[in-house]
Amino acid sequence: MPTDCLPYRETGYFSKLICDYLDQNDALKSFYHRFPSVDNLIAQADEKGDFFSTLSRKRLHSALLEQYKNTDTSAETLLNLERLAEENSFTITTGHQLNLFTGPLYFLYKIISVINLCKELSEKDETRHYIPVYWMATEDHDFDEINYFNFQGKKVQWNREASGAVGELSTQGLAEVLELFKAQLGSSKNAQFLSDLFENTYLNHNNLADATRYLANELFKDYGLIIVDGNDAGLKSLFTPYVKRELLEEISHKKVTEQTAQLTELGYPEQVHPREINLFYIKDGIRERIIKMDDVYVVNDMDVRLSESEILSELENHPERFSPNALLRPLFQEVILPNLCYIGGGGELAYWFQLKTYFEEVGVPFPTLLLRNSVLIRTEKHRKKAESLGVSLPNLFLKQNELINRKIRAISNIEIDFSEQRSFLKEQFRALYLIAGETDASFKGAVKAQEVKQLKGLDNLESRLLRAQKRKLSDHVQRLVDLQNDVFPMQSLQERNTNFAEFYLEFGEDLIPELVNALEPLGGEFTVVTL
Repeated sequence: MPTDCLPYRETGYFSKLICDYLDQNDALKSFYHRFPSVDNLIAQADEKGDFFSTLSRKRLHSALLEQYKNTDTSAETLLNLERLAEENSFTITTGHQLNLFTGPLYFLYKIISVINLCKELSEKDETRHYIPVYWMATEDHDFDEINYFNFQGKKVQWNREASGAVGELSTQGLAEVLELFKAQLGSSKNAQFLSDLFENTYLNHNNLADATRYLANELFKDYGLIIVDGNDAGLKSLFTPYVKRELLEEISHKKVTEQTAQLTELGYPEQVHPREINLFYIKDGIRERIIKMDDVYVVNDMDVRLSESEILSELENHPERFSPNALLRPLFQEVILPNLCYIGGGGELAYWFQLKTYFEEVGVPFPTLLLRNSVLIRTEKHRKKAESLGVSLPNLFLKQNELINRKIRAISNIEIDFSEQRSFLKEQFRALYLIAGETDASFKGAVKAQEVKQLKGLDNLESRLLRAQKRKLSDHVQRLVDLQNDVFPMQSLQERNTNFAEFYLEFGEDLIPELVNALEPLGGEFTVVTL
C-alpha cells in the first residue's frame, strides 16, 4: 500500500501553534515537558514510575476489571488489563467523545496512533510494558456534537432530547437510526458487517458508554486496546485531593490564567477559558457547573447550595458526583493512569499547552504531548485521476479557488499573468513622480490617483481573462473540482467529516490493518494513504 507524506505546515490546515510545536520553536519550550521521541518517553516512564503509587495501580486495575466484566474481549486486551497491575507497565493515551458510530475518521487515527506508539516503544524497551488506552469522554454533555455521523454525503442523525453526561444516555431510539443507515448501505458482505456492528453496538447495550466500549473493542481488541471510563467512583476517589484543592483554592484558575497570558503574548489564541472552579456536579441525569458565591457553593440551574464543610463531606462520600471540565480532565487522567504521553488533535494539544504550570503546582508529572496521525485516504482511482490532471499532492491541499486559478494559469495557451505589465506601468509612474517633484509637488496626488486607477484596471483585466479561460476550460475545471471534492468533502479535511463506514464498505476487514501498517506516530508529517 503506497503512502506519501507532507509537512503539516504545507497542508494549510494546521494552526501556527501546532506547526511551531512540531518545529520545536524555542518560544514554546516552556509550555511542554518533553518533546515526543522514544528516548524522551522512556525518560518519562522513569519520572512517572516514581509518582504513580501501588494504591493507584490497584484501584485502576480493580476499576477496569469491573468495567470489562461484561465485555467479550481478546486475549491481548485481557493480558494488558493484568499488566496494568504491574509496576513496569505504562500507558499511552488518547481520548475522544462518544460520537455515534465513531463519528469522523480521526477517531480511528487517534487509536491507531496509540497502538503503534506502544508497539514502537515495546520494541525499543523490553523492560517495560506499554499499553494503548482510549479514554471515553463519558462525562461530556455536548450531545449535539456527537449525535450524528456523515455517510456518503448525508447526515445519519440521532434525534432526541438529552441532558447530563452523555455516557449515561439511554440508547433508546437508535433502532430507527439503524433502519435509515441500512437503507444507504446496500446488501454486500461489508454492508452486512456494518449493519450488524451498529445493531450489536447500540441495540444490545442500554447506555452510550457501554455501547461505545463495545464498538471500540470490536474494532481494536486484536491490538490489546484498553478502554477507560473515568466516570467511576473508585477512580474518582483517587482524584479527591485535587478536587478539594480546586474547591478551596481555585488553583487551576490562577495558574492556567497566568500561563494562558504568556501564550497569548506570543500571539497564540486561548483554546479554553478557565473558570474560577473548573468542576461540574453530576446527579439525577444533570451535569452543571459548580460556582462559589460568597461562602456557599451552588450548582448552576440546580437547587443545590452547600457550605464548605457540606461540599467537602459530599466529596468524601460521593466522589462520583464531581466531574472535571475540559481543563481539569487532563489532570484527572494523569492522576489515575500510569500515563506517559497524550495523543490528540491540534485543538486538544492547544489546551494542554495552557496547563503545564498548573500540573507543576499540584505535583503531577506533565505528559509528553504528541499530535495524532492525520491521514488522507485516496483510492487508486483518485491517484490516477490526479496524475492525469497533473495535480501534485501539495496542490491538492490548496483552497479550491486557488487550486483552479493555478491550474488555469498553467494550462492556458495564453499568458494570464500581468506582472510584467504592472512592473512596466510602475516604472512609467516613477518617471512621472520625478517630473511632478521638479515642477509642482501638488501634482503628485494626481499622479498617485492615476497610478492606482490603472493598476486596478490591470487587476480587473487579469481577473476577467482568468474567468474567460475558466469558461473555455470548464470541462478540465469540473474534473479538477470533482477530484478535490471527493477527497476533501465539504472542502475540508476528509478525516474531520467522513465516517469509517464509507471506506469499510469498499475495503472491508483490510481497512484497519492497512492503516495500522501505514501510520507512524513519531513521523511528524501528514500521511496520504492510497488503498
